[in-house]
Amino acid sequence: MLNKLPSLIKPTLTTQFHIDFDWWKNQDRNWRNALESFLCEEHRVYFKSPNIASTADIIDPHTGAVSQGDPLMDVLTNHCAKQDNFLSASSPLVDSIFKIFLVNNNQPLNAEELSKITGRPADIILRTIGTTKVYKGIRPK
Repeated sequence: MLNKLPSLIKPTLTTQFHIDFDWWKNQDRNWRNALESFLCEEHRVYFKSPNIASTADIIDPHTGAVSQGDPLMDVLTNHCAKQDNFLSASSPLVDSIFKIFLVNNNQPLNAEELSKITGRPADIILRTIGTTKVYKGIRPK
């Protein structure tokens, strides 16, 4: 796999961003720890168990198709992210953006769309995630 270098093109308010999970691997970061911090209380306790498998059969609720996947990511996106208190106006901006991408299955969004969801100014969002410094794997698409 090619190592993604930062783009030389400066992102704009309409540049789409997403979570680049490969970034976590390339940076040798333990992204599971970051994800675990966003679990609801019920699942935070569950995933503390040392016997949790790193892969499991994941069933698509719409198609019934079974595939191998990460149970942590599945529970986080299909249960915890759907809880009323998952997104909070008092969360740090980067955490809020990260959670938004988790809630929407990592569909790309631009700073203006993120602004509408977070209630924070699009220019501040762009100045935060539109630089060469990558926070929580949030990068231009």
